[in-house]
Amino acid sequence: MELRKRRELIGKVFEGIALTATAIGLVALTLLLLDVARRGLGVLSWSFFVNYPSRFPEQAGIRSALLGTLWVISLTALFSVPLGIAAAIYLEEYAPRNRLTRLIELNINNLAGVPSIIYGLLGLELFVRWMRLERSILAGALTLSLLILPILITASREALRAVPMSLREAAFALGATRWQVVRHQVLPVAFPGILTGIILALSRAIGETAPLITIGALTFIAFDPRGPLDKFTVLPIQIFNWVSRPQEGFHRLAAGAILILLVVLLSMNALAIYLRNRLQRRYQW
Repeated sequence: MELRKRRELIGKVFEGIALTATAIGLVALTLLLLDVARRGLGVLSWSFFVNYPSRFPEQAGIRSALLGTLWVISLTALFSVPLGIAAAIYLEEYAPRNRLTRLIELNINNLAGVPSIIYGLLGLELFVRWMRLERSILAGALTLSLLILPILITASREALRAVPMSLREAAFALGATRWQVVRHQVLPVAFPGILTGIILALSRAIGETAPLITIGALTFIAFDPRGPLDKFTVLPIQIFNWVSRPQEGFHRLAAGAILILLVVLLSMNALAIYLRNRLQRRYQW
């Protein structure tokens, strides 16, 4: 009886510690967001979106950084999403369970924990120097694709693994081929989970700075990128540039850019939640 009471006491103490830690984190995050909003709401205007960066805070804007971010994240999704889903389907549905497969799985899991700066160094050597893509949008998108591919593959495999084996067996019993089973039965059920992984991976990519700085992305761009081989900058790099300036006006601009980046991230997550819920209702069984 005493042992049971002791365990219950230890459980309550641990629960209190966890709750306190969570509350501290939420309070700190709330204070940080309030400070960013206080500084950044005043600079949000139409000119802030259409102006290029400038040496003068009152004339500076995020036009080139916002367009660069849209270019980079679009190409990153174009490269990484089909490749990540295809790799997950092969490993989960087609690959034999042998030593080579286990080695591939182990390396994918290890790559998911590699610091982003390492991917930046890899992108610098592979895409910028060896493939001679220079400091272009394409080089940045390929580098970020390498960064998020392990996350995409892992999340997609977990979604595929969550589909009950009985669904596959029933389709095989009716004479369906393996691809027909994957295409018409497994993927529709697993797609909500795959979509969640896609949004989480792209959310990480859109906030990355270190890999893009490593491959030589510029901090000052006064023109619109018009193609994948143009030079570019992105919102995180522009924010980093403004924060490093001593003038208070640039700090307010950085806060405004942070708010825009948060809106983009929240919009992506809201879209993912909407699509996931709709697909779950559609393919609920």
